[in-house]
Amino acid sequence: MTSAPASATTPEVALSADEARRIALRAQGFIGAPDRRGGVRGVLRHLGAVQLDTISVLARSHELIPYARLGAVGRKPVEGAYWTDTHAFEYWSHAACILPIEEWPHFAFRRRAYRDRPHWHHDLSESAYDQVIKQLRAEGPLTATELGGAKNKGEWWDWSESKVAVERALMYGEVVCVERRGWKRVYDLAERAVPAELLHDDLDDRECLRRLVRLAGEALGVGTRSDIADYHRLRSEQFDAVVADAGLVPVEVEGWGKPAWAAPAALEKAPQGRHRTTLLSPFDSLVWERARTERIFGFTHRLEAYVPKPKRVYGYFAMPLLSGGRLLGRVDPAREGRTLVAKHASLDTPKAVEPMARALREAAEWVGCDQVRVERVTPANLHAPLVAALT
Repeated sequence: MTSAPASATTPEVALSADEARRIALRAQGFIGAPDRRGGVRGVLRHLGAVQLDTISVLARSHELIPYARLGAVGRKPVEGAYWTDTHAFEYWSHAACILPIEEWPHFAFRRRAYRDRPHWHHDLSESAYDQVIKQLRAEGPLTATELGGAKNKGEWWDWSESKVAVERALMYGEVVCVERRGWKRVYDLAERAVPAELLHDDLDDRECLRRLVRLAGEALGVGTRSDIADYHRLRSEQFDAVVADAGLVPVEVEGWGKPAWAAPAALEKAPQGRHRTTLLSPFDSLVWERARTERIFGFTHRLEAYVPKPKRVYGYFAMPLLSGGRLLGRVDPAREGRTLVAKHASLDTPKAVEPMARALREAAEWVGCDQVRVERVTPANLHAPLVAALT
């Protein structure tokens, strides 16, 4: 596929930096009354992808995403909304993500790519692959452990042959992850798990990419080439090949210095309604791309879970604080029994004290805690005000 470079597009609309910020917030579900009728499934359809991650502090990231938008929705209903009645599937998008089931046909391009490229990480016999498919057909749905074991006796990445086989079948689209059970993937055959009208790879690569670029543009509201391509981890050249036909509007955003595109609906009227005050998962699609977060909010955030403890600045799982459409600070939370611990709260200004207290109280109630304890605050002179606001 070839096309003119995306940078050659002439902007049709000029946006101020503030307008772009508000468009992004509305597109991500943080301005206006939440769609409680749509609930968690509505959030998933609206975002198009909810990232999964193993880390669980307050809750796992895929639980935090609807919580940030809807408020204290029950955690069990969150899981049920994703995994019952064939509403979603797990696949490789921005990372490992929960995706609306109706998008299955549009990931045909990725399934084809996986089938066509050599797999250099693991050798695998045809018999092992066939055995996994046979076992799932006879017994499924099953976890990797139930299929014969997830690991050999070596290091954590030393997968067993059955685990390699079922993960390969997942990438190919012959097998689907239909739920997470104790954080283990539960696999079933796609022919059983995906509705018949969706179970096909009929769409060519261009149609798949055009759909995903448009969906990403709608979920972001406005974005640069890298913003929109990164949403579903598309390559730049894939974005360039289809953006002209994806239905997005070329725009110029004050201070961005890069070509950008907006969803047509995002430009129809100015965002209005109340702003959410909430803590965000670092894997939330509002902030998961560091350069975009810095460009829109002037806020630098880095997940430090994989940084050696002595080198951490903000904490293991520092969660940005969103209030009034701005990112005002962050907090590294932990749970000790029925106490939510703010191990390190970092506040940009004194005006962040009350919103942080409100967000901590709401988060504590959501996860079943009845107390909040503050350990460290930066700057230190805001420690006492924050404690006072909490009490």
